[in-house]
Amino acid sequence: MVKIRLKRMGGKKKPFYRIVVADSHGKRDGSFIELVGTYSPLEDSKVNINEEVALEWLKKGAMPTDTVKNIFSKVGIMEKFHKERNSK
Repeated sequence: MVKIRLKRMGGKKKPFYRIVVADSHGKRDGSFIELVGTYSPLEDSKVNINEEVALEWLKKGAMPTDTVKNIFSKVGIMEKFHKERNSK
């Protein structure tokens, strides 16, 4: 199964995350299929997401983790996804 999850980057006590599409059986910081965006919790929860790529993977059936789902909800991607899916 494919998941949309966080990949930890940055130094010690300075976390920085990449939002990536990866195989669910792979390592947290291992290889990934595609980069969706970034998330920095230290900089007032700064989020940069490529919405087209995120929506494309959600349509293909990729499951976001709970944390990524919360981030997508704050940005408005989950709302767009549900509107597109229910409009068909």
